[in-house]
Amino acid sequence: MHKILIIDDQPAVRLLFKEAFETAGYQVVEAPDGQAGIDTYVSEGADLIITDIEMPHRDGHEVIDEIRKKDKNAKIIAVTGAGLHHLPVAHDMGVDRIFEKPLRPSELLDAARELIS
Repeated sequence: MHKILIIDDQPAVRLLFKEAFETAGYQVVEAPDGQAGIDTYVSEGADLIITDIEMPHRDGHEVIDEIRKKDKNAKIIAVTGAGLHHLPVAHDMGVDRIFEKPLRPSELLDAARELIS
């Protein structure tokens, strides 16, 4: 079973994504901020990381950077509701997919299937 790490400071977003992935048969772990996300990845690993960009205690750009330092092949999806101007930076950092909130969980599921199949 593939493991998905969802890093987002909005509990409702984490719940929405978690339910969609669990219903599709994935194992899900969550983190409420960037530092917790990095710590969770280091301790538990994941086949796919979904990270928000605007978060407390290390933003998504820092999360991407730290995870890439540990695993340059990690599969990462970046999402943001804080404006499209954040997404080019994430793209330049080598994320695998980029989405703007709000988005349908099915969009993430399709991207996950493609990235970790």
